[in-house]
Amino acid sequence: MSTHTLSVLVENKPGVLARVAGLFARRGYNIESLAVGPTEKPELSRITLQVSVSSPQVLEQIVKQLNKLIEVLKIVELQEGSSVRRELVLIKVRGDAATRGQIIEIVQLFRGKTVDVHQDSMTIEATGSPDKLEALLEMLAPYGIRELVQSGLVALGRGSRSLTERAKIDKTRTAANTTN
Repeated sequence: MSTHTLSVLVENKPGVLARVAGLFARRGYNIESLAVGPTEKPELSRITLQVSVSSPQVLEQIVKQLNKLIEVLKIVELQEGSSVRRELVLIKVRGDAATRGQIIEIVQLFRGKTVDVHQDSMTIEATGSPDKLEALLEMLAPYGIRELVQSGLVALGRGSRSLTERAKIDKTRTAANTTN
């Protein structure tokens, strides 16, 4: 299995995410990570999907199926070396007065922040590449991770070109779809 990151530019309309997720569910594809948000243009949203596939043909089929959706304007696969990738993680760790200093040192090494402290626990916030966050979790595991929440992967291609520029968005198509 190989993991691929797809950046999908879509119209910012209700139901688009449900249609994209439904496409994956109907075809039996698994979404490893999902992040959605508006772009620099309010009428557009970007969906960042991370998928594991068994072959290049399966990835090609996913892209073809996504392109069939009317609201999908552009799909780009973001390669690891040519994109900036980040995730956010919040980690609640067991930490009493005796271990708190050690935990804070580890968090600072990973450029994280302590965002909440109680007598027997601490909540840590960290952002970074998936590998960096995995290493942080390994370092904190001996102290006891009580709770964890992690965002989906967000990514941008390196360089000056943007996905919205690449899409060459047809204003008439977007306008026609908003009236339906």
